[in-house]
Amino acid sequence: MIGRVRSHLIRFARNQVGTISYLNLVQEAELGLNLEISHEKSRLNEILAEISETEHQAGRPILSSLVKVEGSKGQGDAFYKLCERLGFGEWRVLKQDPEFLKGLRRDCRAFWQEPANHEQYAGSES
Repeated sequence: MIGRVRSHLIRFARNQVGTISYLNLVQEAELGLNLEISHEKSRLNEILAEISETEHQAGRPILSSLVKVEGSKGQGDAFYKLCERLGFGEWRVLKQDPEFLKGLRRDCRAFWQEPANHEQYAGSES
């Protein structure tokens, strides 16, 4: 499931504008999760965090920055707490800075739209 989510987010970064909602991600990547069930939504959050940690450790942008929490303009606290764990700064400060999330999204798209990056890393989990 991790590979499917990662591949879908890479395709999204290359070919779409804006963000993708949790629900659309589940449907488009055919994950079969029911977001009304808390442990299934938590599983999706865990998958996104694992992908983000792996990408960050490999020096690549955070793909989960493209996934938007439904009904909000950006991300939930869990995303900013993940960014804090990854060393970006204190999560409350990051959440208050509108340029932080915009920059992550911009960097993600730029990285994955570069043909050499896509060719080298799209098929890799590491």
